[in-house]
Amino acid sequence: MAGAGQRRKGLSYSCILLIVIAGMERFAFKGVASNLVTYLTDVVNMSNSSAAKTVNNWYGFTSMLPLLVAPLADSYWHRYTTILNSSFLYVVGLMALTLSALTRSWSPSNTTRSSLFIFWPLYLISLGQGGYNSSLQAFGADQLDNIEEELPSSKDEQKSNVKSLFFQSWYFGVCGGSLLGVTVMSYIQDTFGWVLGFAIPTVAMVVSIVFFSSGSRIYTYRQNEKMGYKPITSVIQSIKETASKFLSCKIALPDEKDIVELELQEKPFCHQNNETKEGLDESRRNGVLLLENAKVVLRLLPIWTMLLMFAVIFQLPATFFTKQGMTMKRNIGSSFQIPPATLQSAITLSIMLLMPLYNKVLIPIAQFVTRDEKGISVMQRMGIGMFLSIIAMMIAAGVETERLKLSRKMGIHESRSEIVPLSIFWLLPQYILLGISDIFTVVGMQEFFYSEVPVRMRTMGFALYNSVFGVGSFLSAILISIIEDLTRGSNSWFSDDMSKARLDKYYWFLTGLSGLSLLLYIILCKCYTSRKDLGV
Repeated sequence: MAGAGQRRKGLSYSCILLIVIAGMERFAFKGVASNLVTYLTDVVNMSNSSAAKTVNNWYGFTSMLPLLVAPLADSYWHRYTTILNSSFLYVVGLMALTLSALTRSWSPSNTTRSSLFIFWPLYLISLGQGGYNSSLQAFGADQLDNIEEELPSSKDEQKSNVKSLFFQSWYFGVCGGSLLGVTVMSYIQDTFGWVLGFAIPTVAMVVSIVFFSSGSRIYTYRQNEKMGYKPITSVIQSIKETASKFLSCKIALPDEKDIVELELQEKPFCHQNNETKEGLDESRRNGVLLLENAKVVLRLLPIWTMLLMFAVIFQLPATFFTKQGMTMKRNIGSSFQIPPATLQSAITLSIMLLMPLYNKVLIPIAQFVTRDEKGISVMQRMGIGMFLSIIAMMIAAGVETERLKLSRKMGIHESRSEIVPLSIFWLLPQYILLGISDIFTVVGMQEFFYSEVPVRMRTMGFALYNSVFGVGSFLSAILISIIEDLTRGSNSWFSDDMSKARLDKYYWFLTGLSGLSLLLYIILCKCYTSRKDLGV
């Protein structure tokens, strides 16, 4: 059933409302996540490596959950109700996190109870996000269906432009919310405390639920029409009907006359009524669809794997980049100090400022050079972003080397808080380059996984996109654990004494792995055939 959404040139009002809601959710999430490593080290008193692994594991769990929830959302749940129910879990987790900060402020000495109390709210937020993000974006993509139906079937390029406009606008809205979450909430948390710093995102999430509910009359609802195939139900039904077939048959040895009839007429050994035949035919069709779905995922798996190192790099701004900034000069004027986590806003700010240039300048130039309507393909777009992220890591390694030189020159030792005379703004180039790489790779990933899966797997497509960052987070935590074990002692790369830590070596190590990943990605792109070229 299609909603009575109002129509306008470009995106519908329902699309715009959902983009605003997505931005509010990002404000709430980034308001908690961007400065979480500071809360864990300064308030919960974790070590640098433990805090980084905790944040990475939480990010990983949060991003991987959509993979588990997406089949259920596609099979059993309507996206609208999935978003509402997930929002409820999300808000409960945020409220519990605020309560844990309040409890710690009342009784900071009770570290055991407070440490346990911080983890379950975080993972409750993860459970809420598991059904929220992929379903919200898939629900937003559903709003495109009526727009595409209004376009002539011959204007495939115009339909493609509408999709690109949606994904770019969605990402622009997400970046706007992230920018406010990082800048405003980091300052509030560092200045006014963590209770207020966690309470404001909670209120923002509640308001977003009110906005979402208010738009129910203008949404387009497509799940009941196009999502009739239920993978989990099909598997269970196929097994049940196959077992029922064999259990209901009375198998006996046929005589010679029966054998002749079987050979000539293909008579079955046991009686099957029409309902059973129809059920088995449906099971066969479902089995074929299930096999086709598996083939879709397997086709995407090599590209998905090569994107993991990009995701590993994107865990650094919220972890080690922030810890670097805490040891550098952060003063503006005589009294104001920049919260280290605020520099993450440079990523989102560069995205918001440069994305219009991408459409107005870079694409026309690429169209002129390549003589292609889209300018550059989605695969090329992702590859360019991966290359820029490698350059960002090389710059990060160089800045960290200089910071260590100054630290040793000053003779700073056995301290986690001494400041080196190097401005925190030296970190800006790596943040900005990561933002530019984001414009290419992340938006390209969204469009790639949307376009390369059939409509019935749309939620799974967005879940695959999110899972890149989930597995990348876990991979980051594994790399930190391995390197920490290999370099344990006075030469640890992740020492709590930032004058002894060798983050520069870690950055060079990630540069090498990312370079290898990009090389393999280029090779795979030459062998990959898109669904459009396959004609499916």
